Order: sequence, then C-alpha cells, then structure tokens
Amino acid sequence: MLAVINAGLYAMVPLALCAIGEVFNEKAGIVNIGLEGIMLLASFMAVVCAEFLGGWITGVIAGVLTGALIGLIHGVISIYGKGDQIISGVGINIFAVGFVAFGIMIVWGTPGARPIEWELNIPFIPSPLGHLSPLVIVAILLAILMHFVLHHTVLGLRVKAAGENPEAVDVAGINIETVRLFACVVGGAFAGLAGAYLSIGWLGHVSKMISAGRGFIALACVVFSGLEPLLALAAALIFGFCDGLRWWVAITPGVKEVVPFYFVLMTPYIVTLAVISIAIGRKRFPKASGIPYRRE
Repeated sequence: MLAVINAGLYAMVPLALCAIGEVFNEKAGIVNIGLEGIMLLASFMAVVCAEFLGGWITGVIAGVLTGALIGLIHGVISIYGKGDQIISGVGINIFAVGFVAFGIMIVWGTPGARPIEWELNIPFIPSPLGHLSPLVIVAILLAILMHFVLHHTVLGLRVKAAGENPEAVDVAGINIETVRLFACVVGGAFAGLAGAYLSIGWLGHVSKMISAGRGFIALACVVFSGLEPLLALAAALIFGFCDGLRWWVAITPGVKEVVPFYFVLMTPYIVTLAVISIAIGRKRFPKASGIPYRRE
C-alpha cells in the first residue's frame, strides 16, 4: 500500500504544479490550454541544460525559465495581440511535439528518447513512504502559498478583479495588461517546473511523449477545483493516485499477471472524463475568462 501512495505522490506533482499555475492564470482571465506543450518543452530544456551546463539545479532553472518564456509569449499574443487564447494554446502543444522530436535528434543524434545519468536527477529525500522527490513537498507548499496570495493579498485581489471585472481594474488606474501578463508568466513557470520534474525528477529521460496527456489532466483538475488552488491540489492527488496505480501494477509481481495492464493504463483518462462530465457547468469561472480586454 505504501508503494501505491508513493507512486501516487510522484504522479501528483506535475498535475498539481500545472493546475495551480493555471488557476492563477485563469483567475486573471487568461486561459492557457498549452500546458502539455509547456511541460514537454521544459522537460527537454531541463535535460539539455542539466547535461551541458552543470547538473539538476541548472536543469530545474532552465525548465522554469522555459515555461515562463512560453507563458510570456502566450500572454503577449492573448493580451496585446487580442489573439484567440485557445488557438494560441493549441499552437504551443503542436509546436512542442515537433520541436522536441527534432531537438532530440539534433542534440543527441538518436530518435525517440534520451535517458539521463543518475547524478543529473533531482536527489530524493527519505520519508516514511520511502524515497520522495522534494518537489512533492514543494507542490503542496505552492498550493498553500497560492491560496494565501489569491485570498489574502492585494495582488490576489487585483488578479481576481482582472478576470471578473477588468473595466473596474482599469478605471482604478491599475494596468490590466500588466496584471494579466504577470499571471501568464507565473502560470507558465509553474508548468515549466512540472516539465523539469518529469524528466529530471521522476522519469529520468526525455521524449516527445513524456507529458502523456498530463497537461490536459491538469486542466481537468482546474475545472474540478473551480479555480481554488487547494482543491486543484486535491484533484491532482486523486488523478495522481490513478496514474501512480498503473505504474505500481506494471512492476508488482503477482499483480501484473492478474490485472490487465492496458486496462489500468486507461484509468487516469477515464477518471478525467468522468470528473469533467460531473464538474463542467457546475463551477463558476470569471466573467471575463478568455475574453481579450478592449478599452472603450
């Protein structure tokens, strides 16, 4: 049982980080469905920088900066260019798949996946549940921090107002574009951290399929949470348990021979569809969500 919980916590981290960042993003009125692509690009850059620039710390920083940069680009397109936010997010996802597949060939000369050396992985920490990544604790703390920021600070009030009533924010003399762009960068940075964790904190390799739909599952966590960081963390834990369960089934003698592995592989996605079907339409989102702000 401890092994299942451990696997679930590992699988929770990328979902939680992406979902918490997207909650902050959407509170400001900007929707980014490009989480899958951001994670993929960040995981690639994390491995490149970890190998060639000096270790896992450099890789984590590279992943975060990659995510922040893509969030910035998405924000500029959505806020200043008044572009369609959904199309921009889809573009990020499509670009990431092609870029990473091409990048692996260019950098390492081999198609498919690139495993990394053990010492380049983020070090484990001991716990009663076994070895854990420190990013498990970081994800939980970031959810608590984001809850505090959104509900108990002036910044949080401005972010929520930017998504709910941008006209009032503008009239109050606050630069609505700056607030929204800041939220985009923060959301992208969180997804970038999730991507770095995937490659150098959990799976130990990079490939064009490493994100494996987790960006979309994170969006399901956002819908389930109704844009509440702590609920997003809880949803990520549920989905993470389903994701971790399949890994546990695949490696546990006596279980993998009985339980159909390919059926278990479907579990996170079946649960995602079920949760979306139940939660969609029952949660209230900001009135200006996904709508570019135009001064009159």
